[in-house]
Order: sequence, then structure tokens, then C-alpha cells
Amino acid sequence: MSTTTSLDELNAMPVEDFTARLADIFEHSPWVAERAAVARPFASVGALHDAMCSAMRKANRDEQLALIRAHPQLAGKAAMRGELTEASTSEQSGAGLDQCSAEEFARITELNDAYQQRFGFPFILAVRGHDRTGIIANMAARVANAPEVEFDEALRQIERIAALRLKDCAV
Repeated sequence: MSTTTSLDELNAMPVEDFTARLADIFEHSPWVAERAAVARPFASVGALHDAMCSAMRKANRDEQLALIRAHPQLAGKAAMRGELTEASTSEQSGAGLDQCSAEEFARITELNDAYQQRFGFPFILAVRGHDRTGIIANMAARVANAPEVEFDEALRQIERIAALRLKDCAV
């Protein structure tokens, strides 16, 4: 995702290429891009984002849950092992999660575990514009949400992440 592709190019690509190019806009879920492709041509990146979000929202609950679960934990084991996508690595390091103090890392780990246990999926936050303190506060507040509220919030955060990623790769 480090290179940009024009909207005209995206609109003209075969579905397979379009899907491959936008496969990780929605973390490890190329089906979102594939389903949005039928709405081409897009007049703007915003229209592309809307179509992708619509495809995600029209998916069944199991598909949505799989999408949520495809996201890594913030400052979790996958990050420590260097197993994140390029976009997730950039987003997490941009928020300073790769520079956590021992205390911050312990608190994030505690909150990740509590969140995962309560909801059955990882905590998701569009971290751009947040710092470690804000992320920890967000995690602590949201772990108390009702499951349906948090499921919907996870999808909203995924939409925000996708909008930021699209701005990075499509012009």
C-alpha cells in the first residue's frame, strides 16, 4: 500500500486487480473491495470509501465478526513479532505504541486481555491522532461497553481506518 493509484486507474482495473490493490484497506479482508467493485466507476475517493463501507455493512454478522477479528491487538504479540501488515505497523508506530514504557505495555496488555475476554475480538481504534495515553484511556472506557455497542463501535473504527488508508493509497 505504499504506492498510490489514481482513481481512474482503480475504476479501469479488472475486478481481480482492483481487489488485490485494495485488499488490505479492510484488514485481511479482500472480499470488501471485491464486493465494492461492482459500484464502479467512483467519482471520488469518498464514493469508493462509501461503497466499501456499504459492502461491509451489508455483510452478514459472521463476515463482520471475521473482519473485526482480522485486526491485530494494539501493541500485541503480533506487533512484537513484526507480523503486522505494513499499514498496521505504520499506524501503531505513528501513535507511539512501539515506544511503550514497561508500565504502559503492561496496562495495554491487561486491557487487551480484558477486552478480548469480554467481547471475543480485539480492541479496534483508528489510532492516528491518538497518543499512548489517549489510547489507554479509550481502551479502559470501552471495555465497559455493552457487547452490541462495542461491536458497532468496532465497525465504525474500521470505517475510519479504511478512510485513512484509502487517502494514503488512492488519489
